[in-house]
Amino acid sequence: MKHLALLALVACLVPAGLSAQDPPPPAVDPVHRAFDTVLDIYVRDGLVYYHALKQERPRFDRYVASLAGVKLAESADRNEQLAFWMNAYNAFVLQTVIDNYPIRGRSASFPANSIRQVSGAFDRRTFRAAGRTVTLDQIEKDMIVPLGDARAVLALGRGALGGGRLKSEAFAAERLEAQLEAAARELVDRREMVFVDQQNGVLSVNPMFSWRESAFIEGFADKAAPVFASRSPLERAVLAIIMPFVVRSEAYFLEENRFRMDFHEFDWRLNDLTNRR
Repeated sequence: MKHLALLALVACLVPAGLSAQDPPPPAVDPVHRAFDTVLDIYVRDGLVYYHALKQERPRFDRYVASLAGVKLAESADRNEQLAFWMNAYNAFVLQTVIDNYPIRGRSASFPANSIRQVSGAFDRRTFRAAGRTVTLDQIEKDMIVPLGDARAVLALGRGALGGGRLKSEAFAAERLEAQLEAAARELVDRREMVFVDQQNGVLSVNPMFSWRESAFIEGFADKAAPVFASRSPLERAVLAIIMPFVVRSEAYFLEENRFRMDFHEFDWRLNDLTNRR
């Protein structure tokens, strides 16, 4: 009886989905533990409590400041480097927003609350990370893309509804593959990313694919099914990424290979949970 009682107690203590013999989930990289906490508190379903984060930012500011002194050796594991730079990018985007929040820009080219209303947000505003002075564009182009997994481009939170859905957790080297796979899987569930318009014969995809065209071509063009051999390299890359995740009816439609692929307009509205519009 005592043995049965002990088993029952263990069952209650083990999280749903795990058995008593399963190892615990991998720990967050120590350097990003504070960021993981911030994301868990202030991010919900890709949207951010920017107002609350701005009001209670000391922990976040300490994390951002700590990135400057991180010693990231070039010989470090690829996933460790990628997780570091993806977290740094996302943190600097959040910092850019809350430093200017609430955003009320006047440029007619973007929504009034867009991060793009912050002058030089991506190409001129600089940050310190791993002993370097970098912009957001430099992090993406010079640090993330050369590490060789274009799915990371799709996973970055850009402070916009049209970007990757910001997660309530930091990227971690130990589970980065699963996190990037989840980001790719989400593409077909979000109209902002991919929309299979069977009625009009169009596959409409996010322009992020074209922003880093060479990275997607290099990583995925040769993985597309033979039926798409006549397509452009970028189209083949897009199809290689999304085909494992589309529903059966959409897969049949795409495999007929009579559709047109378009890149729709990027949605630059702020991913703000406080004042969502």
